[in-house]
Order: sequence, then C-alpha cells, then structure tokens
Amino acid sequence: MNHKGKIGFAVVGLGAIAQGAVLPAFRHAGKAKLVALVGRDQGKALKLARKYKAQTAYGAEEFGACLENPAVDAVYLATPQSEHLSATVAAARAGKHVLSEKPLAVNSEQSAEMVRVCQECGVQLMTAYRKYYEPSALELKKLIRSGKLGKIDVINTSFSELHVAGKSIPWLLDSRMAGGGPLMDLGVYCVNTSRWLVGEDPVEVSARTWKKNAERFRDVEEGISFRMQFASGLVAQGTSTYSSAISSFVFVQGSEGWACWTPAFPFDEERRLMGKIAGKWFEKKFKVVDEFAPELDSFAAAIQTKKSVEPDGREGHRDMIILEAIYESARKNGPVSVRYRVP
Repeated sequence: MNHKGKIGFAVVGLGAIAQGAVLPAFRHAGKAKLVALVGRDQGKALKLARKYKAQTAYGAEEFGACLENPAVDAVYLATPQSEHLSATVAAARAGKHVLSEKPLAVNSEQSAEMVRVCQECGVQLMTAYRKYYEPSALELKKLIRSGKLGKIDVINTSFSELHVAGKSIPWLLDSRMAGGGPLMDLGVYCVNTSRWLVGEDPVEVSARTWKKNAERFRDVEEGISFRMQFASGLVAQGTSTYSSAISSFVFVQGSEGWACWTPAFPFDEERRLMGKIAGKWFEKKFKVVDEFAPELDSFAAAIQTKKSVEPDGREGHRDMIILEAIYESARKNGPVSVRYRVP
C-alpha cells in the first residue's frame, strides 16, 4: 500500500458497469484508490484514466504488466464472466486481491477454481454483491431478523429488464460468455438476496424457462421462473426475463406481517420498503446512494486487516451451484436437490 494507507485498485473491463458505477465510486471511497485501468481499447482506457485520475492505463493484452505494477494491490473484474477465471488466476498468482462482478463465473467448476487458487495464493476473493451494504436492503434484513414479521413463510422476488437489440449488451445472449440468460445476469440477485436475508441456503429447486422469441434468444432462455425450497420450510419463488420493462422487488410474507421492497436491485432508483405488521401499515423511503463505494471500502478494509470479507468468493460459488441446479431442473422439468461442493 503506497497510497497514504489506501488500497490501490486496477479496474479490468471498461464497459457499462465500470463507466456507470465502478469508476465514479472511487471518488466516494475512503480506503480504496483507483490507480490503473485495463481495457480492450487502450485509447478509451487512456481517456477514462485521465477523467478518473488513474495513474496508468493498459490494453487488455498488457494485463500482465498491470499485475507487475507495485501500485496495484487489487483488481476489480468488470469483464464478462467468461473471463473471470483466467483473470483471477493471473491476479492471484501475482499476489493481487480480486473483487469480481457477479455472477462469479460461467459455471461452478470455474468458480470453485477461483476460490481454490485465491486460497492457495493467500489473497482475498470477494463477490460484488452490493446489496450487502445498501441501506434499504439492510433495513429489510434487520426487520426479518427482529422477528416482527413472525415466521417467514414465502419470499416472492423478481428482477427483469428489456433486452433491446442494438442497444443492450449483446454478449449477454451468448451462453459461452454469460453462462446463461436472465437467470445469470439478473436472477442471481434474487437467489443471493433471498438466502442472505434469511441466512439459509435452499436444499431443492424447481424451474421452467420460456422463449417467445426463439430466434433472438436461441442461445439462452428469454425468461425463467424458479422455486427454492429451504429446510426450514421457507419457499422462495423468483422470476427473471429479458422481455419486460425493468422491474424488481422482494416480497416477504410472515406469520405476523409482510414487507415489500421495491425497486430492489437497480442502483440508480429511490427505494421503498413498505408493509403491514399486526394490522399497522408502515413505509420508508430511501434515497439513491452510491452502492459501490461501500463495497470497495469493505474489500479494502479486509485486505488491510487481513480479515475475511463479506460476501467472499465462497458465497459467489454457492450461488453458482444453485443457478446450475435451477437450470438442471428446467431441463429435466422436475425438482433437483442442491448439492453444495465448497472448495
């Protein structure tokens, strides 16, 4: 650490999520400092480096040189998930910590390898689940844990977006790069947030997919509905599509009341948490906040203190196992037991 105690980051991948959220977040971070950018277009990388005051910019083919830069302590992977494994292995072997966008990889075999290599090399691996630090999400978790809703019976959750040809990110429809369709891109939020809110993992899943436009969505599902069964008796039901206007929610039903949190997952909208407990209505509004800066600072603090970070790579790996079980259920048209294999 040569940045007045701050952890130096290289952001790898300069697409929509990096430009729209990750790079601006360093301005609000107290423990993390942007020192380098890595992108396919080096001219673009240089331009963004000047804009966000990064010291160095590299082309994608110069990633090795970036990892040799002593000012780089950690990398933020904002690339397609098909590139996460190779980048993580290279970074870990260079002694750099890794904060990876979700989903952690294209399959659980790759995510397991990412966890294993980082453990072997003694570096931290964090999965970029920003909801762990967002005020309205924390408020809902606090409400559930307080017991005021009673025994939680059902969680209904959804996250969907309209994937528009020529405007939306094209590689999201390529299963080799994305690992799947809206379940991988959006539904992963529903899966991870449900299990984070209740502190429990599903033991069985069932699912159905659909394609109304088989030509356009020939390589991935257009939409998916899934059900997660937990050992406690809790049922979580989720949906995710690429064929509807952007929308998201988490609806929690308990024996003493219910709560609805919406829009749950985008990072640029005001949120509302409302519901009814013991016959009394409540509603809270939450302003838009930077959800990425707390994530960066939490990871930086874990590196500084050498303590574990939440959510770590194992959390991302467990979600990959669940997502694969959901896809398997859709193929088999029947329930599938979730078998966790944690490295």
